[in-house]
Amino acid sequence: MISRKPATAESDVLSGVRRLERGLRLAARDAERATGLSAAQLFLLEKLSDAEASSIADLAARTHTDRSSVSVVVDRLAAAGLVKRSPSPEDRRRSETRITARGRAVLARAPLSPTAALVGALRGMAASKVRQLASVLAVLNEELGYTEATMLFEDGADG
Repeated sequence: MISRKPATAESDVLSGVRRLERGLRLAARDAERATGLSAAQLFLLEKLSDAEASSIADLAARTHTDRSSVSVVVDRLAAAGLVKRSPSPEDRRRSETRITARGRAVLARAPLSPTAALVGALRGMAASKVRQLASVLAVLNEELGYTEATMLFEDGADG
């Protein structure tokens, strides 16, 4: 009979990270197959279908990421004809971003983006657990020296 060592906390963490990474990666792959878009592009389309963005900063806040990452993804969506940027009627220095009919058609056949699923799961958790998770992830990232991040699943945004 083979004796098995009890699981360690490190084993539990690695198992949890592997399950999360695999689930998100497979969901991102499914989204890309269904739409031809990255999961980040799909997430932006979802946010734009909720409400038009008054600015890149507004869209960055709604997607929980930085403006430069959002701008790169919006540019790709605009080049594909899925969103349209136009000057703001209130402030011509700013542009508004709207989802196009073509973007809505893509969204209609798309699965939920992995980022939207993740945000939904976080919103379903107790706020104290989400704060605890954020704190632990911050410590782990600091320990690993990971300081920068772009939108989830937008590899080309890393530069």
